[in-house]
Amino acid sequence: MSEVIHPAALPVVAAPPGPLREFWLSFSANRGAVVGLWVVAGLLLVALFAPWLAPHPPFQTDIAAFLRPPAWQAGGSAEFLLGTDAIGRDILSRLIYGSRLSLSIGIAVVLISVAAGIALGLVAGFARGITEIAIMRLMDIVLTLPSLLLAIVIVAILGPGLMNAMLAVAIVVLPHYVRITRASVIAEVGKDYVTAARISGASTLRLMFSEVLPNCAAPLIVQSTLGVSTAILDAAALGFLGLGAQPPSPEWGTMLADAREFVLRAWWVVTFPGLAILIAVLAFNIMGDGLRDALDPKLKR
Repeated sequence: MSEVIHPAALPVVAAPPGPLREFWLSFSANRGAVVGLWVVAGLLLVALFAPWLAPHPPFQTDIAAFLRPPAWQAGGSAEFLLGTDAIGRDILSRLIYGSRLSLSIGIAVVLISVAAGIALGLVAGFARGITEIAIMRLMDIVLTLPSLLLAIVIVAILGPGLMNAMLAVAIVVLPHYVRITRASVIAEVGKDYVTAARISGASTLRLMFSEVLPNCAAPLIVQSTLGVSTAILDAAALGFLGLGAQPPSPEWGTMLADAREFVLRAWWVVTFPGLAILIAVLAFNIMGDGLRDALDPKLKR
């Protein structure tokens, strides 16, 4: 007589985690990436609520508070927590408003370069032949030139200004997205699901955007995150050279340029904008490393 096993005695098998939970478990294993995520989220919130967080308008000057030191230093006051610049503007308020400009530049540059890079990469990966050679050799030419020097040349041709600086940085980082998209397309286009879609009568555009592109998203997301930090750094460099955002815009690189002559007299006018750039770039880079570890199946294994 066979023994009857009570259902309660059977071992309970846990259901596999969903895709989002699996991603979060892999991402959160990297503590540095989680810290970077929180810092980026904090910067976005500061940029979003800048009018309510800034204690003063970013362009307001105070003739009685030229180069006032931070509140904790002798001569400082609680009215200007991080001190003032050479014409009496509150540095904390300008840093808060500057987060709007710097993050907007980084995100806009990435959106422009990703859109153009995906289009060119898909065309190069599907067309092959002369079209692929022409696109990739043009990208190789852009990559052979020093990125900051190329950006300076482009801005010098177009004229200094925030929009021209964003366009120049987008052109400089474009080859990375083209090469990543093309490599992913070539790896995917020979797989069975693409062949099945082609046999079923799918058009080339449908193959590009509905079948292949979603499977190329992971490396593009990682590169986009890292690209924001590159764009912020390059835009700050152009602003420092007077080719990006123009005074009195509270852009971090422009703030550094305005403070060059006061480095020895007033350390705070240079230190705090530099720290803002450092923290933003480092946070995006660390978060990008975590995304790469979480989205790459080889690294997860």
